[in-house]
Amino acid sequence: MQTCRERILQANSCCCSPEAGASLTCSRVLLPLDAAVDMEKIEEQFANLHIVKCSLGTKEPTYLLGIDTSKTVQAGKENLVAVLCSNGSIRIYDKERLNVLREFSGYPGLLNGVRFANSCDSVYSACTDGTVKCWDARVAREKPVQLFKGYPSNIFISFDINCNDHIICAGTEKVDDDALLVFWDARMSSQNLSTTKDPLGAYSETHSDDVTQVRFHPSNPNMVVSGSSDGLVNVFDINIDNEEDALVTTCNSISSVSCIGWSGKSYKQIYCMTHDEGFYWWDLNHLDTDEPVTRLNIQDVREVVNMKEDALDYLIGGLYHEKTDTLHVIGGTNKGRIHLMNCSMSGLTHVTSLQGGHAATVRSFCWNVQDDSLLTGGEDAQLLLWKPGAIEKTFTKKESMKIASSVHQRVRVHSNDSYKRRKKQ
Repeated sequence: MQTCRERILQANSCCCSPEAGASLTCSRVLLPLDAAVDMEKIEEQFANLHIVKCSLGTKEPTYLLGIDTSKTVQAGKENLVAVLCSNGSIRIYDKERLNVLREFSGYPGLLNGVRFANSCDSVYSACTDGTVKCWDARVAREKPVQLFKGYPSNIFISFDINCNDHIICAGTEKVDDDALLVFWDARMSSQNLSTTKDPLGAYSETHSDDVTQVRFHPSNPNMVVSGSSDGLVNVFDINIDNEEDALVTTCNSISSVSCIGWSGKSYKQIYCMTHDEGFYWWDLNHLDTDEPVTRLNIQDVREVVNMKEDALDYLIGGLYHEKTDTLHVIGGTNKGRIHLMNCSMSGLTHVTSLQGGHAATVRSFCWNVQDDSLLTGGEDAQLLLWKPGAIEKTFTKKESMKIASSVHQRVRVHSNDSYKRRKKQ
């Protein structure tokens, strides 16, 4: 009988296997460092963004909760965008025209998260029906091309696929006393043509509440970080034999985790945002040194960032810029303005803002480092494409939609209540 670790290692092995004992890495091309590109350049790039396209309305307007773009660019073919919607579906758009090409549903389950494969136009999403589903984004078909089944009673709310497209990891809601990280082999093989796959194994001891976030390392297929409603952010090396030993470190955000990501040179830092707008930043280079692992610890960003005459109502996500080795934090206002902040050990500093696009809370963004374009989606049901130096289009702003209560129960709405209570004290 193979152990969970042996099954994961077998699935994660590259076609050109490294020598015994060598660590696995993906052939990911990193952007070259350019000393001429500095913070002023980043500010200029962001401030120079203008709206060039707005998605057309759909029959069923929805919040746009997540965005990812295809990593494969082929001449004569559309560059695809996948958007997670609050009705539990995924829409595929043509990036340049922002028209809906097709839509995938997890019915009767609801989809959570959206991610393109790194080497093809397969798009993945976790589902509350206890599966992770994979579709061919270029083909309109009802059923997924691959179905990754979990264990009984699993409800998946987060997931990711590693950089070589070999391993999927998904996080579950807590059911009874279980909150799991479940792993699958994502590869199709000529020996096994079945479209349904069972798990390789699971981690069950390191989170005590819903696993809200899962993110693999951008270039090391064995490293994965998970975040939970229990406030813990766990880093694992799945190359290690068992769950206890695979746990590299645990960081505590004290509050429910809403977003995690990798940053820093060789991506040896992790950052975390919480549902009450906290921000945390840790350096894994210091795990075996006397230097502090924590680079930044902010319980409520809204209380400490100077926005001058504007407001900061919530955090959206993080953006690590490889060229300048700088981490940026994206936030916004309930009226649709988007703020870019620079992250350093001294804190978060407001850099610049975008306005005139959204009329309500912005839920998601996706930055393209190749052409410095930005995609944003929000509660006004609009998907916007921003590009630098373009002639700005004018659009009629849409108001924030009022969605049925069943959807509100699924979507974590940004709240100012705790912040307002503290300000009154």
